Amino acid sequence: MSKPNGRPSTHLVNVGHGNVVVAEQIVAIVGLDSLPVKRLIESAKGSTKLVDATNGRRTRAVIVTGSDHLILSSLEPATLAQRLATDRGPAGD
Repeated sequence: MSKPNGRPSTHLVNVGHGNVVVAEQIVAIVGLDSLPVKRLIESAKGSTKLVDATNGRRTRAVIVTGSDHLILSSLEPATLAQRLATDRGPAGD
C-alpha cells in the first residue's frame, strides 16, 4: 500500500503503554513460558538488541524483529497477534 506521494505506508502495532513497533519488521511473537526464550533474553541483556516496553510490568510476550531485536511486552502474545492481524488485514496485507 502506498501513500499519495508514492512512498510505502508504515503500519505500526501498539505493543502496550503507548509503545509501537513497525508491523513489517515483526518476525515472531512468542510467550515467555519456555527456557530457550528466557535464554535469548538473558543473552541480549547486555547489548542494544533488547528493548523493554513493559513499563515495569511483568513480561508476557517477546517480539522478535527482522533485525534480531527482542522487544519485551506486558501484553499476552494472543493480544499482540490479534492487533497485528487486524493491522495487516484478513489477507495478511
